[in-house]
Amino acid sequence: MLEPYYDKVLIEAGCDEAGRGCIAGPVVAAAVILPKDYCNYKLNDSKKLSEKQRLLFRDDILNNALAWAVDMVDNIEIDKINILNASFLAMHKALEKLIIIPELILVDGNRFKSYKNIQHICVVKGDSKFMSIAAASVLAKTYRDEYMSELHKQFPDYQWDVNKGYPTKIHKRAVLKYATTPYHRMTFNMTEQLKIEFGE
Repeated sequence: MLEPYYDKVLIEAGCDEAGRGCIAGPVVAAAVILPKDYCNYKLNDSKKLSEKQRLLFRDDILNNALAWAVDMVDNIEIDKINILNASFLAMHKALEKLIIIPELILVDGNRFKSYKNIQHICVVKGDSKFMSIAAASVLAKTYRDEYMSELHKQFPDYQWDVNKGYPTKIHKRAVLKYATTPYHRMTFNMTEQLKIEFGE
């Protein structure tokens, strides 16, 4: 079972992002403040849950969180400031939207840029250790997946309803065949790299 909190007194916000390893679409971040007595024995890192489980947990989180927010940084901005900085920015934007100001921020991973001088703690694999980070992981993942499924309707050849913008073989071959879309990240010369990868 995940830990319900890091500090039993301070107001904690868990933060996590989704989509960092994608070649298309935004990076999405969530911030969640849970009650200290929040308990969900099956809540875990969103990557360890099925899609059905994530959606069920999302409903529970939205109904029970003291505050929550989701925001994103699009592929254009990612190309300008790089994916790491874009991840930090997305988390800052989510924190900014919280209706309660946290006193402590728990961040999944090992790096973060300070937000408004609020104390933060980076927790490696935090989404499998603390409930608030796991909750943020679930919100970021489900909201991003739904966003990519909507984009799929405009660009069905890339199968974003399945791969969500991650670099699967089908997705990469579609880039070679149909070129990139306005939603692809262009930081790297993707087409040339894919030609080398597939020997074309």
